[in-house]
Amino acid sequence: MITLFPASLLLLLLGYIGVPLWVWSLYFAGLLVFFHAPIWIWVIFGAIAAVLNIPMLRRNIITFPLMQGIKKLKLLPKISDTERAAIEAGTVWVDGEFFSGKPDFHRTNSEPYPQVSSKLQAFLDHQVEQICQMVSDWEIYRRKDLPLEVWEYLKKERFFGMMIPKEYGGLGFSNFDYSTVMTKLASRSFTHVATVGVTNSLGPAKLLLRYGTPEQKNYYLPRLAKGEEIPCFALTEPTAGSDAASIKSEGVIFKGEDGKLYLRLNWQKRYITLAAIATLLGLAFRLRDPNNYLGKDDDVGITCALIPTNTPGVVMGRRHDPMGVPFYNSPTEGHDVVISVDQIIGGVEQAGQGWKMLMQCLAAGRGISFPATCTGVAKLVARVTGAHSIVRQQFGLSIGRFEGIEEPLARIGGFAYLMEAARVYTCGAVDKGEQPAVISAIAKYNLTELSRQIINDGMDIMGGAGICRGPRNLLANIYTATPISITVEGANILTRTMMIFGQGVIRCHPYVYAEITALSQMDGGIGDKGNINEIVTASPRLPLSVSSSSASAITAFDQAFWNHIGLMVRNAFRAAILSISRGYLAYSPVKGATARYYRKLEWASATFAFLSDVALFTFGGSLKRREKLTGRFADILSWMYLATATLRRFEAEERKGEDLPFVDWAMQYAFAQIQQGFEGILSNLPLPVIGSLLAWWSRINPIGVLPSDQLGSEIAHKLQKPGQQRDRLTAGIYIPTTTDEALGRLEHAFILSSQVEPILENIKNASRDGKLPQQKPEHLISVALKAGVINQKEFELIRETGFARNDAIQVDSFTLEEYCRLA
Repeated sequence: MITLFPASLLLLLLGYIGVPLWVWSLYFAGLLVFFHAPIWIWVIFGAIAAVLNIPMLRRNIITFPLMQGIKKLKLLPKISDTERAAIEAGTVWVDGEFFSGKPDFHRTNSEPYPQVSSKLQAFLDHQVEQICQMVSDWEIYRRKDLPLEVWEYLKKERFFGMMIPKEYGGLGFSNFDYSTVMTKLASRSFTHVATVGVTNSLGPAKLLLRYGTPEQKNYYLPRLAKGEEIPCFALTEPTAGSDAASIKSEGVIFKGEDGKLYLRLNWQKRYITLAAIATLLGLAFRLRDPNNYLGKDDDVGITCALIPTNTPGVVMGRRHDPMGVPFYNSPTEGHDVVISVDQIIGGVEQAGQGWKMLMQCLAAGRGISFPATCTGVAKLVARVTGAHSIVRQQFGLSIGRFEGIEEPLARIGGFAYLMEAARVYTCGAVDKGEQPAVISAIAKYNLTELSRQIINDGMDIMGGAGICRGPRNLLANIYTATPISITVEGANILTRTMMIFGQGVIRCHPYVYAEITALSQMDGGIGDKGNINEIVTASPRLPLSVSSSSASAITAFDQAFWNHIGLMVRNAFRAAILSISRGYLAYSPVKGATARYYRKLEWASATFAFLSDVALFTFGGSLKRREKLTGRFADILSWMYLATATLRRFEAEERKGEDLPFVDWAMQYAFAQIQQGFEGILSNLPLPVIGSLLAWWSRINPIGVLPSDQLGSEIAHKLQKPGQQRDRLTAGIYIPTTTDEALGRLEHAFILSSQVEPILENIKNASRDGKLPQQKPEHLISVALKAGVINQKEFELIRETGFARNDAIQVDSFTLEEYCRLA
């Protein structure tokens, strides 16, 4: 037993670090020597080792039949052309680290974490501030539109051309710059971000910048930047929502009497932002070329084109009413609309490339606009509820002193810190040139869901003040608008179950996409007869195959598959060892309070990567239909990314000690969600006995639990205390300086309440010591003044605070006639 101990340690070490096949062969050969194995065992071992380690033998004896079996049994998912376009549209960024099972934290911590430049700060302090001052959210709701002067100011200051380069008359902002502007606008009104967002994110300008011809760019981009053209982009149809590739809108190419080529378009679209007032319509449609004028056959494919909305046959002017939020969201139709083929974005060369265009734009854009909007909401709610929890009193105490209020306040504060981290980190990747499709889906899904949780918590804290609409209400309209961000740019249910993990496991896994590609490239006849004697050799160094293309495919599959097996073995060892050691054997790139979180992330990554492979080998091509499982995998992947972004923020902001409670809360919450995901997966994987044992072990040895009540109280107290900590947490939102505004009024009462708190505490102590009567401090201020417990200035401050508090907690009411006019 003692002599086996070194061999066992070596086995664990080799498995943990991951070694190639030949090293494993040497290890097992050493065991045979140690045990004096008989010659017949050596013969068997030698044959197996030779087959596994000599590529030509391995490909012909194992890999070739394996590929036939996989294709026959459909063990790997088949990818349609539209799925392939979506998968290939983006790039693999840090998401690939989590599928490796051994994340490179030096890399994740060296990725850009952009900061606000002086140029951007000036724009925020002047132009964005001015827009926020010009009209309140309540006024927009009452008017059901932005005032004309706001529209003109948006055009004048190039808000519609923030992302358009300066050479075309735009502001030339980066994705981070644009996101930061959207964060501030979102803290004022959802209508602002809906109006500005579509002109800068997925729309004609974005498509033109990437794919437009020089002529199209030179004509349209300056007009879009100056607001001379109001754009919209029409994709969604009554029968094509989440399954956008199934659109029925059609364009048919024909030759006009002048000999030029034209398109005759018919469409029916809905949910199109700005469509009712747009002057330039971007349209996605299926292009047909029955006479093959373009040489691309009849079904050319999904195509994008630009259509002036004054073109005969274009039907505009109606609008939907999305949750009562007064931004333009509209249906549009087209009946025999004729345009030149030159209006195809990118010209006729880009005909049929529309789906690829859209997926490439969404691969990055999905992670910018709505995450920014939701982060602005999170910061606003944190600011509002923290102040309200001090200003509002019940039972003689500020309501923030009650643990029932502390609990949602902790979530609001912790999520706000995490969401800002994810917003900035994701923007840094896109500005670097990445198109992180999976990360963008993670950001969109999770930040909109966290925003929903935050606004629900905020409404609970505000109580009656949250549900009575009017100019004093700061949250009700946000609450109403929240389902919009959940639904658009990929409905969240679809995003979670299909995009994040369904596409992520194919695109981000080190080997799966290479395996699927190799299988798809193998000739269809390779297994038709199943007679290997009829197969010819394409090359002495390639496996037996029907053609050189199949030989290349087999070589590619052989390399990917055996590396995949090696990765799975390594992650199995790492997951087990890190679980038993609770991550203490993992590497951390930093020292101090956050080192344990890096170790736990490595533990989580190894377990996630191993279970992903178990699920792939268990379900094969049917895994993408196991949406309950893929949803749980998506949750784990999401929270690993959000945790990584949180740690990156902490490092980028120079590890401020006062921020550590927020980091601790966010990280502990993230690991609790990861633990929940693991438990759900292990309880539902069809692994008899082993699955039950692993689920039991996961429950008694969890990777994380929810943050403690004490930590939550610390977060809640920080939200209720004025100063730099609270200001930094909510930086970048609109905070009015006048008490004529609801937030300005609340902030004024909050500051005063914080200033009088120690004064009231002195009165309470004097009452306790018998110097003053036993009454509430607020009722003793006159007596306290006469007794010399407080001075005149403190007396006046307490009275002013009382008036400010009373004003801040008032809610709106209307006469019956006024109320009827609101409808």
